[in-house]
Amino acid sequence: MSPTPELLPPLPAPVRLFPLGDAAVVLEFGTSISPETHRAIQAVRHYLTQHPVAGQRELVSAFTTLTVYYDPWQLSEAGRYQPYERAAELLRQLLPAALATTVATEAALVEIPVCYGGAFGPDLAAVAAHTGLSSEEVVTRHSAPEYLVHMMGFAPGFPYLGGLDERLATPRRTQPRPLVPAGAVGIAGAQTGIYSLPTPGGWQLIGRTPLQLFNPEWAQPSRLRAGQRLRFVPISEAEFQQFQRYES
Repeated sequence: MSPTPELLPPLPAPVRLFPLGDAAVVLEFGTSISPETHRAIQAVRHYLTQHPVAGQRELVSAFTTLTVYYDPWQLSEAGRYQPYERAAELLRQLLPAALATTVATEAALVEIPVCYGGAFGPDLAAVAAHTGLSSEEVVTRHSAPEYLVHMMGFAPGFPYLGGLDERLATPRRTQPRPLVPAGAVGIAGAQTGIYSLPTPGGWQLIGRTPLQLFNPEWAQPSRLRAGQRLRFVPISEAEFQQFQRYES
Protein backbone atom coordinates (compact mmCIF):
# COMPACT_ATOMS: atom_id res chain seq x y z
CA MET A 1 0.00 0.00 0.00
CA SER A 2 1.43 3.39 -0.99
CA PRO A 3 2.07 6.22 1.50
CA THR A 4 -0.79 8.65 2.09
CA PRO A 5 -0.18 12.42 1.68
CA GLU A 6 -0.92 14.30 4.89
CA LEU A 7 -1.02 18.04 5.47
CA LEU A 8 1.47 19.26 8.04
CA PRO A 9 -0.06 21.10 11.04
CA PRO A 10 1.65 24.29 12.22
CA LEU A 11 4.53 23.88 14.63
CA PRO A 12 4.08 25.24 18.19
CA ALA A 13 7.40 27.15 17.99
CA PRO A 14 9.78 28.42 15.27
CA VAL A 15 12.54 26.10 14.12
CA ARG A 16 15.81 26.95 15.89
CA LEU A 17 19.19 26.55 14.17
CA PHE A 18 22.56 26.12 15.88
CA PRO A 19 25.99 24.71 14.91
CA LEU A 20 27.26 21.25 15.76
CA GLY A 21 31.02 21.31 15.48
CA ASP A 22 32.41 22.93 12.35
CA ALA A 23 30.64 20.80 9.74
CA ALA A 24 27.00 20.49 10.76
CA VAL A 25 23.94 22.54 11.62
CA VAL A 26 21.11 21.34 13.87
CA LEU A 27 17.50 22.28 13.17
CA GLU A 28 15.49 22.01 16.39
CA PHE A 29 11.71 21.67 15.98
CA GLY A 30 10.76 22.47 19.57
CA THR A 31 11.44 20.39 22.65
CA SER A 32 8.44 18.03 22.87
CA ILE A 33 8.23 14.59 21.27
CA SER A 34 5.06 14.34 19.22
CA PRO A 35 3.72 13.01 15.90
CA GLU A 36 3.45 16.61 14.66
CA THR A 37 7.11 17.30 15.38
CA HIS A 38 8.06 14.01 13.75
CA ARG A 39 6.12 14.83 10.58
CA ALA A 40 7.75 18.26 10.36
CA ILE A 41 11.22 16.71 10.64
CA GLN A 42 10.40 14.13 7.98
CA ALA A 43 8.99 16.82 5.67
CA VAL A 44 12.19 18.88 5.86
CA ARG A 45 14.33 15.76 5.52
CA HIS A 46 12.42 14.74 2.40
CA TYR A 47 12.70 18.25 0.95
CA LEU A 48 16.46 18.37 1.58
CA THR A 49 16.85 14.96 -0.02
CA GLN A 50 15.19 16.31 -3.15
CA HIS A 51 16.75 19.82 -2.91
CA PRO A 52 20.09 19.50 -1.09
CA VAL A 53 21.97 22.60 -0.01
CA ALA A 54 25.48 23.15 -1.30
CA GLY A 55 27.98 20.73 0.23
CA GLN A 56 25.29 18.64 1.94
CA ARG A 57 26.68 15.26 3.02
CA GLU A 58 24.26 13.57 5.40
CA LEU A 59 20.94 14.06 7.18
CA VAL A 60 20.36 12.61 10.65
CA SER A 61 16.91 12.89 12.22
CA ALA A 62 16.09 12.45 15.92
CA PHE A 63 13.07 13.01 18.20
CA THR A 64 13.03 16.80 17.87
CA THR A 65 15.97 17.64 15.60
CA LEU A 66 17.34 17.21 12.11
CA THR A 67 21.12 17.53 11.75
CA VAL A 68 22.52 18.55 8.37
CA TYR A 69 26.18 17.58 7.84
CA TYR A 70 28.06 19.47 5.14
CA ASP A 71 31.46 19.95 3.51
CA PRO A 72 32.67 23.30 4.94
CA TRP A 73 35.01 24.06 2.07
CA GLN A 74 32.43 23.37 -0.62
CA LEU A 75 29.72 25.25 1.25
CA SER A 76 31.99 28.26 1.76
CA GLU A 77 32.62 28.36 -2.00
CA ALA A 78 36.38 28.08 -1.52
CA GLY A 79 36.49 30.47 1.42
CA ARG A 80 34.14 33.19 0.20
CA TYR A 81 31.62 32.59 3.02
CA GLN A 82 31.65 31.40 6.60
CA PRO A 83 30.39 27.78 6.32
CA TYR A 84 27.92 27.75 9.22
CA GLU A 85 26.47 31.17 8.44
CA ARG A 86 26.05 30.14 4.81
CA ALA A 87 24.39 26.84 5.79
CA ALA A 88 22.02 28.57 8.22
CA GLU A 89 21.10 31.17 5.61
CA LEU A 90 20.31 28.55 2.96
CA LEU A 91 18.28 26.44 5.37
CA ARG A 92 16.25 29.39 6.63
CA GLN A 93 15.43 30.27 3.03
CA LEU A 94 14.08 26.81 2.20
CA LEU A 95 12.27 26.08 5.49
CA PRO A 96 8.97 27.74 4.52
CA ALA A 97 8.74 25.69 1.32
CA ALA A 98 9.81 22.51 3.09
CA LEU A 99 7.28 22.92 5.89
CA ALA A 100 4.52 23.78 3.40
CA THR A 101 4.83 20.47 1.59
CA THR A 102 2.62 17.48 2.28
CA VAL A 103 4.07 14.58 4.21
CA ALA A 104 3.92 10.99 2.98
CA THR A 105 2.90 8.79 5.91
CA GLU A 106 3.26 5.03 5.90
CA ALA A 107 -0.14 3.45 5.26
CA ALA A 108 0.83 -0.12 6.14
CA LEU A 109 0.95 -1.18 9.79
CA VAL A 110 3.91 -3.43 10.66
CA GLU A 111 3.14 -6.24 13.09
CA ILE A 112 5.91 -7.38 15.44
CA PRO A 113 5.25 -10.72 17.16
CA VAL A 114 6.43 -10.77 20.79
CA CYS A 115 6.62 -13.55 23.37
CA TYR A 116 6.11 -11.78 26.69
CA GLY A 117 7.41 -12.79 30.12
CA GLY A 118 9.38 -15.78 31.33
CA ALA A 119 12.89 -16.13 29.94
CA PHE A 120 11.89 -13.81 27.09
CA GLY A 121 10.80 -10.97 29.40
CA PRO A 122 12.67 -11.28 32.70
CA ASP A 123 11.61 -7.79 33.87
CA LEU A 124 7.87 -8.15 33.20
CA ALA A 125 7.15 -8.77 36.90
CA ALA A 126 9.26 -5.75 37.88
CA VAL A 127 7.30 -3.51 35.49
CA ALA A 128 4.04 -4.91 36.86
CA ALA A 129 5.15 -4.23 40.43
CA HIS A 130 6.26 -0.67 39.61
CA THR A 131 3.05 0.21 37.77
CA GLY A 132 0.67 -1.58 40.15
CA LEU A 133 -0.72 -3.63 37.26
CA SER A 134 -0.80 -7.36 36.77
CA SER A 135 1.64 -8.90 34.31
CA GLU A 136 -1.30 -9.72 32.06
CA GLU A 137 -2.45 -6.08 32.09
CA VAL A 138 1.07 -4.90 31.25
CA VAL A 139 1.07 -7.16 28.19
CA THR A 140 -2.42 -6.02 27.18
CA ARG A 141 -1.55 -2.34 27.49
CA HIS A 142 1.82 -2.74 25.74
CA SER A 143 0.36 -4.59 22.76
CA ALA A 144 -2.72 -2.36 22.37
CA PRO A 145 -1.37 0.90 20.84
CA GLU A 146 -0.14 1.71 17.37
CA TYR A 147 3.42 2.95 17.80
CA LEU A 148 5.25 5.49 15.65
CA VAL A 149 8.91 4.89 14.82
CA HIS A 150 10.29 8.32 15.66
CA MET A 151 13.92 7.53 14.89
CA MET A 152 16.56 4.85 14.60
CA GLY A 153 19.54 4.95 16.91
CA PHE A 154 21.70 3.58 19.74
CA ALA A 155 22.52 0.54 17.55
CA PRO A 156 21.86 -0.11 13.84
CA GLY A 157 18.19 -0.97 13.38
CA PHE A 158 17.11 -0.02 16.94
CA PRO A 159 13.71 1.75 16.74
CA TYR A 160 12.66 4.40 19.26
CA LEU A 161 8.89 4.22 19.48
CA GLY A 162 6.29 6.77 20.51
CA GLY A 163 2.86 5.88 21.87
CA LEU A 164 3.58 3.88 25.02
CA ASP A 165 0.68 3.77 27.49
CA GLU A 166 1.56 6.25 30.27
CA ARG A 167 0.69 3.66 32.93
CA LEU A 168 3.61 1.50 31.73
CA ALA A 169 6.34 4.12 32.21
CA THR A 170 9.09 2.47 34.29
CA PRO A 171 12.63 3.67 35.04
CA ARG A 172 15.64 1.88 33.59
CA ARG A 173 17.27 -0.85 35.63
CA THR A 174 19.70 0.41 38.28
CA GLN A 175 22.18 -2.21 37.06
CA PRO A 176 22.40 -2.53 33.24
CA ARG A 177 22.86 -5.97 31.75
CA PRO A 178 26.23 -6.64 30.10
CA LEU A 179 24.44 -8.32 27.19
CA VAL A 180 20.86 -8.04 26.00
CA PRO A 181 19.81 -10.44 23.22
CA ALA A 182 18.70 -9.20 19.81
CA GLY A 183 14.93 -8.93 19.60
CA ALA A 184 14.45 -8.03 23.27
CA VAL A 185 11.54 -5.61 23.78
CA GLY A 186 12.06 -3.15 26.60
CA ILE A 187 10.71 -0.15 28.45
CA ALA A 188 12.80 2.78 29.67
CA GLY A 189 10.92 5.66 31.22
CA ALA A 190 8.09 6.61 28.86
CA GLN A 191 9.72 4.88 25.87
CA THR A 192 9.64 1.41 24.44
CA GLY A 193 11.95 -0.10 21.86
CA ILE A 194 13.44 -3.28 20.41
CA TYR A 195 17.08 -4.30 20.69
CA SER A 196 18.22 -4.97 17.13
CA LEU A 197 21.60 -6.48 18.03
CA PRO A 198 23.11 -8.15 21.11
CA THR A 199 24.38 -5.18 23.15
CA PRO A 200 24.66 -4.03 26.75
CA GLY A 201 21.51 -2.30 27.98
CA GLY A 202 19.53 -1.12 30.96
CA TRP A 203 15.97 -1.17 29.63
CA GLN A 204 13.33 -3.24 31.45
CA LEU A 205 12.91 -6.34 29.28
CA ILE A 206 9.30 -7.52 29.03
CA GLY A 207 9.43 -9.74 25.94
CA ARG A 208 11.29 -10.69 22.78
CA THR A 209 10.49 -10.85 19.11
CA PRO A 210 11.81 -13.69 16.92
CA LEU A 211 12.10 -11.30 13.98
CA GLN A 212 15.53 -10.13 12.89
CA LEU A 213 15.61 -6.33 12.83
CA PHE A 214 19.00 -5.72 11.28
CA ASN A 215 21.16 -7.55 8.78
CA PRO A 216 23.96 -5.75 6.87
CA GLU A 217 23.57 -8.25 4.02
CA TRP A 218 19.99 -7.18 3.28
CA ALA A 219 19.42 -4.67 0.48
CA GLN A 220 17.68 -2.55 3.15
CA PRO A 221 19.70 -3.53 6.28
CA SER A 222 17.08 -2.32 8.78
CA ARG A 223 13.64 -3.97 8.89
CA LEU A 224 12.14 -0.77 10.33
CA ARG A 225 12.59 2.89 9.49
CA ALA A 226 11.51 6.26 10.86
CA GLY A 227 7.93 7.13 9.99
CA GLN A 228 6.56 3.60 10.10
CA ARG A 229 3.76 2.55 12.42
CA LEU A 230 3.79 -0.78 14.22
CA ARG A 231 2.02 -2.78 16.86
CA PHE A 232 3.12 -5.69 18.99
CA VAL A 233 1.28 -9.01 18.67
CA PRO A 234 1.56 -11.40 21.67
CA ILE A 235 2.61 -14.94 20.72
CA SER A 236 3.31 -18.15 22.63
CA GLU A 237 6.72 -19.71 23.14
CA ALA A 238 5.84 -22.39 20.56
CA GLU A 239 4.95 -19.69 18.03
CA PHE A 240 8.21 -17.91 18.87
CA GLN A 241 10.16 -21.04 17.95
CA GLN A 242 8.22 -21.39 14.70
CA PHE A 243 8.94 -17.78 13.72
CA GLN A 244 12.60 -18.23 14.64
CA ARG A 245 12.96 -21.29 12.40
CA TYR A 246 11.44 -19.31 9.55
CA GLU A 247 13.78 -16.38 10.14
CA SER A 248 16.95 -18.49 10.24
